[in-house]
Amino acid sequence: MRHGNRGRRFSRRSDHRKSMLENLAASLIKHEQITTTLHKAKDLRPFVEKLITLGKRGGLHARRQAHSALGEAKVTDKLFSTIAERYKTRAGGYTRIVRAGFRHGDAAAMALIELIDRDPAAKGTDAGPTKDAAKKAVEAEAAPAAA
Repeated sequence: MRHGNRGRRFSRRSDHRKSMLENLAASLIKHEQITTTLHKAKDLRPFVEKLITLGKRGGLHARRQAHSALGEAKVTDKLFSTIAERYKTRAGGYTRIVRAGFRHGDAAAMALIELIDRDPAAKGTDAGPTKDAAKKAVEAEAAPAAA
């Protein structure tokens, strides 16, 4: 019997599952909208809403708790400045889950999870290395070898 056991296991060990939720939460706060499977979005929602509540509470202890869950200083700063200010009068319900069809390949139910009243310009910011950055890195490695 599963009395009192909440959340899905996703065929992962507990440390992997925790890490997955932390990475999804950091991505959601950074981009304010992500696409993932429906079940991951449903498990991510309470995790992120608790982090936003920490951001609204403010203070050093709350900041350290959020940084422990997110792992990135930039994302933690955004949570405590931009997002906390945006939702300071809202009592809860900071996220929205929209079903987005089924994934090609395994037909998994997909969903879009986003922050309510999100900033559309935040989507895709600092999403990782670009082609220009990769090209510059290759040139920087080749330059000392040529000298």
